[in-house]
Amino acid sequence: MTELLWGRQQQRSRGPKPAITLTEIAEAGIRIADIEGLDAVSMQRVADDLPVTKMALYRHVPGKTELVAVMSDLAIGPPPEHPAQPWRQALKTWAFDLYAAFAKHPWLLQSTIGRRLLGPNELTWMDRGIRALTDSGLSGGEQFDSILVLTSHVRNIAQQTITTGLTEEHINRALADILTTEAARFPSLTAALTTAGGSENQGLEFGLDRILDGLEALINARKDCASAG
Repeated sequence: MTELLWGRQQQRSRGPKPAITLTEIAEAGIRIADIEGLDAVSMQRVADDLPVTKMALYRHVPGKTELVAVMSDLAIGPPPEHPAQPWRQALKTWAFDLYAAFAKHPWLLQSTIGRRLLGPNELTWMDRGIRALTDSGLSGGEQFDSILVLTSHVRNIAQQTITTGLTEEHINRALADILTTEAARFPSLTAALTTAGGSENQGLEFGLDRILDGLEALINARKDCASAG
């Protein structure tokens, strides 16, 4: 797997040039997954899409598990470049960029879970997030955990909105229709929904701001302790 994800396969010095490359195979898998979902991806389906024989794929990748790993790293790509920002804005931008990556390829929410070897693009995302906290005074472990918490929030919101196709506006409208006749049964929910409002990504932004508030409080507390010491 390391050789596949990190491009360390031994190059063939003899014989005919392969008809396809690993990148072309992964791109075919991405096209299928984007349209029909990850479950539609198979070695045979990818071979038919290229089109080549299934045996031609096995010269590059041993099976679907390895193919999906390569697809995932290629699809998520490196994080977008932005001008230098203060740490808080940098992390918020990073989180919205990650959400956009999931929105572009929703199947990534399924393929990028669990313990697994990460490819260079995914590690670049992690490195970029941690870079924003380098001078924060947080320990390496705290920086790492901060990125995990932010990632979990982005994934959770993406799972609820991107994979279902329902925005917060859709959900609120449906609830409002129900509560027009059920207000007495759910008075607190009705009152809250009446003043909910907000943007389409309100849940994403609200959660990010609260996480960043907590990090800011911790960072400031560390600075105060350092000054007092």
